[in-house]
Amino acid sequence: MPRSDDRVAAFHRLHSGGCFVMPNPWDAGSARALEQLGFKALATTSSGFAWTTGHPDRSGNIDQVLAHLRTIVDSVRVPVNADFEGGYAVDPDEVGANVARAVSTGVAGLSIEDASGDPEDPLFDFELAVARIRAAREAIDRSGTGVLLTGRSEGFVHGRPDIDETIRRLRAFAQAGADCLYAPWIVSLAHVSAIVAAVAPKPVNLLVNAPFTTVAQAAELGVRRISVGGTLARTAWDGFLGAAREIAEQGTFTRFEGLPNVDGLLGS
Repeated sequence: MPRSDDRVAAFHRLHSGGCFVMPNPWDAGSARALEQLGFKALATTSSGFAWTTGHPDRSGNIDQVLAHLRTIVDSVRVPVNADFEGGYAVDPDEVGANVARAVSTGVAGLSIEDASGDPEDPLFDFELAVARIRAAREAIDRSGTGVLLTGRSEGFVHGRPDIDETIRRLRAFAQAGADCLYAPWIVSLAHVSAIVAAVAPKPVNLLVNAPFTTVAQAAELGVRRISVGGTLARTAWDGFLGAAREIAEQGTFTRFEGLPNVDGLLGS
């Protein structure tokens, strides 16, 4: 396997120009399959991993997540970015301590988001959100690893779809040391362009969880990185549930045709 510092360096190079897709596996098998398909970097998905444990998103604890990160990192040769949710803490110092633990798993990058988990007040206060990014930056710098830090603002996910506030937060995250900026559930191409311009020259990650754009279109807008979150995992669940429901409800097995040779893919 490549050394961690080699993968970190490769990950930084991917962010230096052009546009690349960083799909999200949910276990070692899906990670290896995506690597075999030629993707140059991968990212974990908190939702996809949670579903493998029989729970909804945001159900895992930090020890489970760290073990999952090691599993994915050890399964592939390409850089892996960690969906590290909110850092599994509120206090900036605790976020920093947890980021230090995540860095030790061998990930090449990780993201910290500003979602509070409180439905009544779904985003952390602005100053606290910025302090949490700064603490993550400082923890990475102390580690000497150069792990790439992504700052995420979750307003569009959690019922606060304010593009001006989202941009304000992303700019502040960039100033606090985030290397890449990310606002999930942005589907307006005008909003995408506005974010790219607002944080330039730092790279922007775009979540594509519906067919609202293409890689070529995103690249034209200046997007540097595309991820898909839990959407690939949901497509796998769709196929599984469709076949299982047919068996349960009709007693037939028509979906058992034209299936992929998984051994052939993973054995190569």
